[in-house]
This record gives sequence, structure tokens and C-alpha cells, in this order.
Amino acid sequence: MRLCFLVEEHYRHDGMPNEVIRQLNAWGHRVDVVRPGGSLLRMSEVMGSGTHDAWVLKTVSGGPGLTLLEAAAAAGMTTVNDARSIRGVRDKALAAAIGRTRGLPMPPTYAAAQPELLREVPAAEYPLVVKPADGSSGRAVHLVSSPAELEALLPRLAGEHMLIAQPYVTNSGTDIKVYGVGGELFATERCSPLHPDPAVRERRVPLSAEVAAIAAQVGAVYGLDLYGVDVLLGPDGPVVVDVNDFPSFRQVPDAAARVARAVLGLARAGSPTAQPAAGGRPRTHGLPLPIPAQGSPLQASSAPGTPVQAGPVQAGPVQSPARAGEAAL
Repeated sequence: MRLCFLVEEHYRHDGMPNEVIRQLNAWGHRVDVVRPGGSLLRMSEVMGSGTHDAWVLKTVSGGPGLTLLEAAAAAGMTTVNDARSIRGVRDKALAAAIGRTRGLPMPPTYAAAQPELLREVPAAEYPLVVKPADGSSGRAVHLVSSPAELEALLPRLAGEHMLIAQPYVTNSGTDIKVYGVGGELFATERCSPLHPDPAVRERRVPLSAEVAAIAAQVGAVYGLDLYGVDVLLGPDGPVVVDVNDFPSFRQVPDAAARVARAVLGLARAGSPTAQPAAGGRPRTHGLPLPIPAQGSPLQASSAPGTPVQAGPVQAGPVQSPARAGEAAL
């Protein structure tokens, strides 16, 4: 197969997607790499060639790569992930609205086009987590304890565009990152960007049936095939605080091969033909949705909070209440 990877400078030397590209080449596939931020592209020729079986995006939020991927999708080409799904999660204000509407346990979210508008957030909602709606990699995430602290922060927020604010939830200082690839879920625990601790290293952890069901529903709601979900274990239950398209897949065993196989499978499946409900790849939303947890073929426990030793996990509708978010969006 012939594939086109859109890779921005930020990920030029990153293991993901470079290891995936090397794996695909080793299997005999041809991979062309386009760097949207460093290339002059004649769009009509690029889109009109139609020589690639799929286009794959690995770029930062707000970068030029998504525009190119959307152009490929508009020309009828297969994209990984679906271009409309990526837009739905890279705009964190939009992602919060979609997720809450579809029953995901996500925090109430305030959106402001100007930093000064955050003054209108009720005092009872503090402390707040404030971050850019197009943020990524933990950039410009702030824990704001009071309206007075917000006032002091406003000059630093002046260069941002849309901002979101969410009530902070008390937690252990770590969050759970769940990776979805090829129908499998893998969980890791890592340090929160708001509570940095060099002694805490990302590590694989058992995936509870409750969190697995939520992560599976995230993929269905947003129409994502390769994705990551950040979950906080708050006092009211798990809370989804971030959704990423094409994450790092750190700690996932044989990650490059797993992602490469998933890309090939999606390329063979071709472009979607129906408009999805949440703006992404069409899916069947009649849950339960069988997702193998941690890539294991054994039977998982269905009791909330019980560590998953294996799957499939039956992902039912999620109704858990959520107040707050902390991880980087």
C-alpha cells in the first residue's frame, strides 16, 4: 500500500510516528512523509493525484496539517483518524460539548474568546483549571485558586484565543491515560501536569471495567480509531478530562506494530460513506460495544473499580456525574 503521513516539525524526530513509518516500510509498504509547516504545497495537484491509500495525521493542535487532511477527506480520500473526528476533539470546547451531550462523564466547561470574560465564572466554581481550547502537550495549563489569582493571570493569557475553564477536582496527583488502538485498550498511570513529580514515571496499570467502558464509549462518541483518553479518578467517579487523536502510545507493548496494523486496516476499509452523529467516522452507537481490555483475550470483571485482567469489556451508557478536570487539554 502507499500511505501519506503528515508530520509537523514538532514530531520530526519523535518515536511516534517515525517508528510506525519504519515498521510499514519494513513490511514493504511505501510511505511518503509531508511536513505541512515546511513545504509549499500546490493543493490542487496534491489532492488531485489520488495515489495514496490513506492519509495519516500526526501534528500539533492548531497546526496546518489538519487543513491538508481535511482537503484530502473532501477529495474522497481515506484519512486516519477521520478528519471530522479530529476537529471534534482538537477544539476542546467543542469536545466538551459533544461529550457532555452524549453522556460522557466530563466536567462542566466554560469557554471564553477573551481572557477577561473568565471573570464571569461564579466564585463557587473555584479553584479552576484554565487552558487554551486548542492546547496540547500540557501547554499553558493553569490551576487558579481564586478570582484574585485569575486577575493576576489575565496578562499571561492575553495571547491565547479561545480559553476553557473547568472546576478543579481533588485527586491523587496522577491521572490514567487510556490508549485505544486496533480495538484494544491499554492503561497507564502518569503524573498530572498540575502536580509535577519527577519521581512519578508513566507505567502500565490494570484497567478497571468502569474506566474501560468509558474509554470505549469515547471512541464511539467521537468516531476515533487511534486515540488517547485522560481520566481522573475523582471523588464522584472517573472523569474524562482530555481526548487526543493519535497520541504517543507510550507503554503500549509493540506500539509501532499495533499502530501500523491499525493504519493498514483502516486504509483497506476505505473512506466512510455516511455522516456520523458526532462529526466523525460512522459507528454503531447501540452499546454495549465489545472492546478487548489491555489486549488480553480473557474475561473481564464487570464490577466498577475492579481491575481488568482481560476483556472483552461491555461498554454501557455512562451516566457518572463530573465536576472537574485537571489534565492537560
